[in-house]
Amino acid sequence: MNKNKISAAACRLRGIAQGVLLVAMAGCAQQPVTAAVSIPPIPAGEARIWFYRDYEPYAGKGLPAIAANGGYVGAAELGGAFYRDVPPGHYLVTVQTVGIDTNQTANFDLAPGREAYVKIVSLPSWDTGGDRNEWERPTFYAWLIPNQVAQADVAHLSFYGGS
Repeated sequence: MNKNKISAAACRLRGIAQGVLLVAMAGCAQQPVTAAVSIPPIPAGEARIWFYRDYEPYAGKGLPAIAANGGYVGAAELGGAFYRDVPPGHYLVTVQTVGIDTNQTANFDLAPGREAYVKIVSLPSWDTGGDRNEWERPTFYAWLIPNQVAQADVAHLSFYGGS
């Protein structure tokens, strides 16, 4: 093989490697924090529900589904927040869970132009077992959090979109 063919092959290989690295890095890219995103105002005649989950090192690692009045609204990302614009009214927010416990749902009324914040929390050791290989199955909770407290919480979490 001559030097030009080796050089051309090396360039192609380097280009492929750079492309693979770029794709891998994009997959690991962090979402922007909520405070850095321009959030549009609540549409006229609607209300807004924020859903969030703090990053807790020992929290259940799953992505439990969240439902409002029985309809799927999104998954609870660890360390993430998102919102949905909804019609005003009464809401029952639930989260997919293994165990049944008290205070696992958020139940509230929402007026036009208002926001509510629902925090998803977990109890990682709800169901545990194993002799040699220990395992845990968490139970999840949807808690209504006062707006002032929740706004401070949500500001530093990764933003996963809205409506």
